[in-house]
Amino acid sequence: MTFGVYVHVPFCSSRCGYCDFNTYTPSELGGSSPDSYLDALEKELDAAAQTYPLGPADTVFIGGGTPSLIGAAGLERVLRAVRNSFGVAAHAEITTEANPESTSQEFFDHIRAVGYNRVSLGMQSASPTVLRILERRHTPGRAFQAIAEAHATGFEHLNLDVIYGTPGESDDDLRATLDAVLDAPVDHVSAYSLIVEDGTAMARKVRKGIIPQPDEDTYADRYAMIDQALSTAGFDWYEVSNWAKPGGQCLHNLGYWRDHDYYGAGPGAHSHIGNTRFYNVKHPATYAAQATQPQAGSEELTPHDRHTEALMLGLRLREGIREEIIGAGARDVIADYINRGLLARTHGRLHVTDAGRLLADGIIADILVAEGQ
Repeated sequence: MTFGVYVHVPFCSSRCGYCDFNTYTPSELGGSSPDSYLDALEKELDAAAQTYPLGPADTVFIGGGTPSLIGAAGLERVLRAVRNSFGVAAHAEITTEANPESTSQEFFDHIRAVGYNRVSLGMQSASPTVLRILERRHTPGRAFQAIAEAHATGFEHLNLDVIYGTPGESDDDLRATLDAVLDAPVDHVSAYSLIVEDGTAMARKVRKGIIPQPDEDTYADRYAMIDQALSTAGFDWYEVSNWAKPGGQCLHNLGYWRDHDYYGAGPGAHSHIGNTRFYNVKHPATYAAQATQPQAGSEELTPHDRHTEALMLGLRLREGIREEIIGAGARDVIADYINRGLLARTHGRLHVTDAGRLLADGIIADILVAEGQ
């Protein structure tokens, strides 16, 4: 079992139309600042490490929001706070997310020197039209310039995030994006279908008919395009939405999917330790005011809860799950999916096939329903 530390940086320079993450633009901060956030983060981590002496961390992941907005010095301070509290294993994977427009060669030089060894950049698309619909601020070329800068600094593990199925995106737009991704020195790609979340600017545009609702058939076709292009280039899928070259898997995210313990620090961050899940207050100002006790709520997970999550997360992985954990009531459902070529069993493990990936969520739901009968 590995132990991970996630740190949430809640700042964004602007809000993208599709985003419903716990992020805040300067006008929404209510007097909170990066300095007050970092002060609070250090206090939270110190208190948390005393309550949950689980370190050293095998993985550290700085996400957001836009972590690169606090600058290289801010990210150095974040990593120092994790080291001074939980500790960080010598072999640890240490990742930060970044947006292309808030990075530079000097930025990457600095964070590499202080210990970061993996960078995940949000590029979303190489199409100016798609970026405009998503309300992304960077130009298409900046994402690839940033990746080149990070690679030149010595980062061996680099990820690009892609969003597909945006209204107005054409097959040619996606092909151009994939061509650009494969020209970049990356060993990991995450590709997510656009989800129109309630309460976002994009949801309001869809509701008013300004842009169309994304289409499920289009999602399937685009996913197939992505998988074929990445597979041909030497990337293997290891989770339904994630592909990596050998050695490039994101160990931190694998910890989530394998149901390992992790502590989440920062505004709105979630933690999972043992049978307990808890989460922090969301607003940075409130968080700063109660940094040593930032929890807003918690829940005790029952054996049924743990089983449900093991299925929901594990069956999205290429490695699948141990078949012995599945209830007897689901045997007929499983046999049917195996006969249809959507599930397979290998050495006692049950996993989705290539054909079953797009239907993984439905397969999981059917198994859970059958188990409850």
